[in-house]
Amino acid sequence: MRTPTMLLLLVGALIFSGAGLVRSDASDHRYKEGDTVPLYANKVGPFHNPSETYRYFDLPFCVPEGVKEKKEAFGEVLNGDRLVSAPYKLNFRDEKDSEVYCKKKLSKEEVKQFRKAVEKAYYFQMYYDDLPIWGFIGKVDKEIKSDPSEHRYFLYKHIQFEILYNNDRVIEISARMDPHSLVDLTEDKEVDAEFMYTVKWKETETPFEKRMEKYSMSSLPHHLEIHWFSIINSCVTVLLLTGFLATILMRYAQDEEAADDQEETGWKYIHGDVFRFPTHNSLFAASLGCGTQLFTLTVFIFMLALVGVFYPYNRGALFTALVVIYALTSGIAGYTSASFYCQLEGKSWVRNLLLTGCLFCGPLFLTFCFLNTVAITYTATAALPFGTIVVIVLIWTLVTSPLLVLGGIAGKTTNPSSAAPWYRSALPQMAMAGFLPFSAIYIELYYIFASVWGHRIYTIYSILFIVFIILIIVTAFITVALTYFQLAAEDHQSSLWGRSTGLFIYAYCLYYYYARYDMSGFMQTSFFFGYMACICYGFFLMLGTVGFRAAVPFVRHIYRSIKCE
Repeated sequence: MRTPTMLLLLVGALIFSGAGLVRSDASDHRYKEGDTVPLYANKVGPFHNPSETYRYFDLPFCVPEGVKEKKEAFGEVLNGDRLVSAPYKLNFRDEKDSEVYCKKKLSKEEVKQFRKAVEKAYYFQMYYDDLPIWGFIGKVDKEIKSDPSEHRYFLYKHIQFEILYNNDRVIEISARMDPHSLVDLTEDKEVDAEFMYTVKWKETETPFEKRMEKYSMSSLPHHLEIHWFSIINSCVTVLLLTGFLATILMRYAQDEEAADDQEETGWKYIHGDVFRFPTHNSLFAASLGCGTQLFTLTVFIFMLALVGVFYPYNRGALFTALVVIYALTSGIAGYTSASFYCQLEGKSWVRNLLLTGCLFCGPLFLTFCFLNTVAITYTATAALPFGTIVVIVLIWTLVTSPLLVLGGIAGKTTNPSSAAPWYRSALPQMAMAGFLPFSAIYIELYYIFASVWGHRIYTIYSILFIVFIILIIVTAFITVALTYFQLAAEDHQSSLWGRSTGLFIYAYCLYYYYARYDMSGFMQTSFFFGYMACICYGFFLMLGTVGFRAAVPFVRHIYRSIKCE
């Protein structure tokens, strides 16, 4: 197995380099006074709908001559970035005071367009030397009036940049809008606007290596305390489950000592049924293959995060890694699925591979088609260009599918009761099996959601990795425990215990959408619930595989010494 693994890593490194994940030209630029520092305008959109973003010049700002579009990497396009040269000139250590860069007469239609954007709390995003800049384009003056028709709408026309530098490097930039320099957009009439900007430079002792700490919500002391409290709470759950499993194993050992003079009851009574093949063996094997692939994908993502590949201003690196690693690990799905399918005496292994290839990608593809159509209708930057879609299709056709087939071929050729009480039925046990792992991660989910569906930046991947390990352990332990209870009730049918955590995560999505954030609109709602459904489905498959992998050794262990008459 070493040769295929090394080949996989080598191919992955080559693809990473070509896709822009591994970057040798990180933003470690040094400048002299007066040098041009790259400033790009990225996008605008409603603050409370982070998926609904548009190109910067979709709003009727002054368009400078010779606007150039930056060539984005593959992951940047997936992230919805559409960078163009900004109308401001922020040369290194070159201060400017209220410099006018544009005078424009806004037409009635442009006034309406700006007013609608201000009403929806539009923000803009730019990048200066790869440092992100955010700001609102205007404000609503409500003056304690509840009637929206009496509100007044203003457009900011003066932006003030404050830039910190250390020797020859840019360390920090902030943008503040002048509250006294406004354009009144309340009435539908032509308005004269004079747009200007101010640039101030200040020296700082902050080293270049720490310039992104400002953007990390998780580096603050009180946030770190919350993270560690969550980890300690999860560790207590792990210890309790460990003690519980130890009790079960000790009881099993005592039962074995007195087994000769006792009649077989409980889980021992069904030793002839527990290893029967499942009814839908192809679907079962395919779900194990997809789950194993997604688990491998998650581990690789954490490895890259821990070594610092996903530094905050490496835009799109995470999306690139997800696509590339998923493609490269498809062979694992094919191998695992075909191997288990043949162990279950399945005959149509080609059909099983087709099911494995479509079990996760199928729902993801349908969801993407619907959401991309919505984004195209909105003319949002989330709509992928045709060329990017072609690249994804080529990756799936030339990398994912062949590796899936090769893995399947390798897996094929190397193939080795009475009615229960209500609390032993599927739903209560799935609720228990999903709740405990979910309780180990729910605090961290808030910070992840605030990063993915908000404007925060998540950087403490080490803590996230610890939480992921705890999630795996709790899922494995609770699955083993519930498996023992099920066998003790003389029920040998497998269940969806470990997978139910994905359902709890999706339930948390409902809570987050309605209680913790102010998203609105059909596009944002469809993007949030559509893509979260795919992510939760991935957890459903992955954690189900984790539970199965943990339960099988336990079942084999306790049945190994059963004496059959």
